[in-house]
Amino acid sequence: MITEKDLKNIQVIYVDDEVSNLTAFKSGFRRFYSVETFLSAQEALDWLEHHEAHVVISDQRMPNMLGTEFLGILYDKYPDTVRMLLTGYADIKAVIDAINVGHVFRYITKPWHEHDIRTAIESAYEMYRLKRENAELLQKLKRINEQLEFMYRQSILS
Repeated sequence: MITEKDLKNIQVIYVDDEVSNLTAFKSGFRRFYSVETFLSAQEALDWLEHHEAHVVISDQRMPNMLGTEFLGILYDKYPDTVRMLLTGYADIKAVIDAINVGHVFRYITKPWHEHDIRTAIESAYEMYRLKRENAELLQKLKRINEQLEFMYRQSILS
């Protein structure tokens, strides 16, 4: 369960080439989450070189890079980041590419509804958190396994 404190710590990035969409998104969601907005995928990638994001939402149709391309790059570089595609166009190729290339968690249509976006962001963050928890548990299990193997070898040698 996500607490109120957790909500403000959720780092959300929204990428769209339309300033009005960025402004609306930031003003609508900054009271719930930590929000960064970018006019291009490259700006977001540059920011991600030095910062962590839990949830990345991208518009599909942008001038220099499609949202699916951007999300595919994110998947390769930051696989734990949960990716969502937001578009105003019903484009079946974009949906297929979003799944196959960008490994998106959700496909959302414009105009968005605040409740739907909030539900999607919080579900995405929960997925991010669980991925991280699972990775930590896997590391602990590996260390325990190594210790058990060492103890077993010691008992055989004694």
